[in-house]
This record gives sequence, C-alpha cells and structure tokens, in this order.
Amino acid sequence: MNNRFIAFDVETPNSSNDRMSAIGITVVEAGKIEQRFSTLVNPETYFHPFNVQLTGITPDMASTAPTFPELWENIGPVMASGILIAHNAPFDMGVLSKCLRAYGIPWQTTTIYACTCRMGKVCYPALENHRLNTLCHHLKIPLDHHDAGSDSEGCARLLMDYLEHGLDVTRFLRRYDMQRSRTLR
Repeated sequence: MNNRFIAFDVETPNSSNDRMSAIGITVVEAGKIEQRFSTLVNPETYFHPFNVQLTGITPDMASTAPTFPELWENIGPVMASGILIAHNAPFDMGVLSKCLRAYGIPWQTTTIYACTCRMGKVCYPALENHRLNTLCHHLKIPLDHHDAGSDSEGCARLLMDYLEHGLDVTRFLRRYDMQRSRTLR
C-alpha cells in the first residue's frame, strides 16, 4: 500500500460545488506531516451569502487569488502522488472532480481515496457524531473549522491518530470516478 497520504479540504463559494474558494493540502508520509499548503482560490463565479457566512471567504478576498487552473499546475502532481484523504470525502472528491471538469482539465479517470469520517466511526464509535470539529476536539487537535488549511491538517492528524491505533486504512479505500463524480462500487 502507498504510504503517502494527501489530506485535502476545499471550501466552495456556492451550492453548485463545482468551484473552490479555498483549498488546503497536508501531506502525510511515513506517519508524519511532510508538507502543508493552503490558499484562497478565485472561483470566477458568484458567492452565496450562506457560503460567505460559513467560510468567512468573501468575493473581495478571493478576487486576487489564483484561479484553479493556475493552481492545478502545482497541486496536480501532489494530488496524484498518494492516496487522497478527506473528511466527508465524497463532498471534497465531488468538488475536485466537478472543478476539473468545469475547467476542462484532464486528470486521472479514477482515483483512490479514503474518508476520515468513516474511519472515525470505527475508531471512536461512542462519540455523539463524527464531524471533523467533534473528532478534533475529542483528540485535542487544534482546528479553525472551515479554514481549508486547518481542516486539511486536522484531517491529516485524525488519520495519523487512526494509524497509531492500528486502524487498517485499506478497509476504507474507495475508487472515485472523476468523470461521473461518484464512488465506484
């Protein structure tokens, strides 16, 4: 199994979920955080007030940020370099695949991912819920929720905790169809 995990989190400007207003990436290799990256993203589309309130990201803040195609040149190779990890991963995987399609950027037709929410339900079944902020609070992992960089690092630290507790990540691996934005059975 690949021992390199790419924990990522995206924030979106609206409910279409086909563009990003921020992305955070935290690379875990051999059980340690090896790299962190986060940035606002100019989504080149409208912001819904709900998303602005949730994330704190305004159109003005994102207007001077790089666009997704500009970022992809650098983050694409990182995203392809390991197993993708996200909390409530089908959401983040869906945004990534829709964003790639919206910009006509070719990438892998399928990719492997795992979800730290699903893993948390197995590792910590007694918690009242398995949201990112709940799990991070339980494990005393610092988190500025809905900040993509903080969320990706929180997700990475959850993964590291699960691995330290002997959780077998291979049980949670899924294949995602990047063309159809769905998990394959």
